[in-house]
Amino acid sequence: MRLILLGPPGAGKGTQATFLAEKLRIPHISTGEILRQAIAQKTSFGILAQSHLEAGELVPDSLILALMRERLAKQDALGGWVVDGFPRNLSQAQALDHILQILGQSYPLVVNLNVDTESLIRRMLQRGRQDDNENTIRRRLEVYQEKTSPLINFYKKRRCLININGNLPVMEVTRSLEKELSLESQI
Repeated sequence: MRLILLGPPGAGKGTQATFLAEKLRIPHISTGEILRQAIAQKTSFGILAQSHLEAGELVPDSLILALMRERLAKQDALGGWVVDGFPRNLSQAQALDHILQILGQSYPLVVNLNVDTESLIRRMLQRGRQDDNENTIRRRLEVYQEKTSPLINFYKKRRCLININGNLPVMEVTRSLEKELSLESQI
């Protein structure tokens, strides 16, 4: 099974991706984790990424795509994967199509975790991270709406989008995912 988890910051993508990866025995692929590993291992991609981050810039799509292509081609990902944090925009989604075609991998299912704005703000403030203040959170949610939410229509048109109510408690979201993905019998 190949899954992409979409949703705004604080929607629980990482939590659900970890659960699904363990249940399905496939890797949980996070772009943030891939970047941190590449930087720590001082790979050529990692050195490039670090130079952008140190300059206060976003890591360019071309570099993220190269890292994702390399990760999806690894042996453990050939039988399936769960990705969160990618794609973040339409050009990344279109490039992912091309990567999957090159790798001969089937098209993924896309799970969209829907959570209302006030719940997201409350969740992120409770995390207690230094960069999680209400103004910063609202700005991140605006950026998400602007850049990432168009992916919902992109995947809806492809008939591979599953919407899940992410306002529910974590275990209820998990149960909804299990039901929608027909995983209940695999418990």
